[in-house]
Amino acid sequence: MPYPHTGPTGLGPIAQQAVQVLYQHRLVSTRQLHRLITPHHTRTEYLRRQLHTLRTAGLAETVGRRSTGQTELLWWLTEKGAQAVESVGLLPQRPYRMSPEAALGPLQEHTLATVETGLAFVDWSRRLGHECGPLDWSPETAHHYRDDSRPGEDLTLIPDAVLNYVHTDQKAKQRTLLTFFIEVDRTQMTIARLAQKLHAYAAYHEFTPQPPSGRGPRPVRRTSSTPAWRSRYPAFPRLLMVLTGASDTRLARRIADLRSLAASHPALTNTGLRAGVTTLSQLQHRGPFDAIFTPVLGPGQPADAWLRPVTVAA
Repeated sequence: MPYPHTGPTGLGPIAQQAVQVLYQHRLVSTRQLHRLITPHHTRTEYLRRQLHTLRTAGLAETVGRRSTGQTELLWWLTEKGAQAVESVGLLPQRPYRMSPEAALGPLQEHTLATVETGLAFVDWSRRLGHECGPLDWSPETAHHYRDDSRPGEDLTLIPDAVLNYVHTDQKAKQRTLLTFFIEVDRTQMTIARLAQKLHAYAAYHEFTPQPPSGRGPRPVRRTSSTPAWRSRYPAFPRLLMVLTGASDTRLARRIADLRSLAASHPALTNTGLRAGVTTLSQLQHRGPFDAIFTPVLGPGQPADAWLRPVTVAA
């Protein structure tokens, strides 16, 4: 991929991949970059040298973060680095730009947790022989809709990420593209606010834009029966809510409270929305196709990422 040269030899393939990942995901730690880009290397020295090349060329910058008693570097692209990616035109352009203030700000941990969630899918896709790569999720993609409970307002739903995953059934020789809405909750918001997000997804699921009426002395009123989401997705994405940032006991209570609140919400009782909730720890250690998700709506039998109950062999 022909990125602008940073010196006589230009950028190597690993540095090019790192530039793409940083552009897409905005703020990524060295450890996360290693697992995403060079998992086949047992040590991170080679990746670190490539990242140093980016920083020397003014394409990337870093801040330090204390983690488990050590300081790790968090990487992001400078304006020069972002322009280099955009000049190639292989990734959808993103207007967001990271800065030292933002990298050190209150959204740092949430951004890294979202990357960690996507990384869990990447890790397990490699183990299971499926397909999900470092660029197969996009953070904060806007979806516009209207809600009958708020007439006249133009609303925007912004998932923490939209993730694409190709599930391969080796026995059936079948490949299925799964798309997920990802919401990462670090226990920073109230359960009521989390339930409001469910309502937003349900409203987007039902939203059907109406074409403008015809002009003339007798305008013809036209109606549409095609939901807005069909212009973007072949099937409505499953909503996966991933909790972290607290003890397992507290997260389990949070899941139970969310189910209870959702069950009492009239707008959610008859929705076609499929939503499941789990913890980041379970996602990392057991994988998305184990029975780690608790359905938010309906019976609470554990399910996998398909959001279908998992039958445990006797």
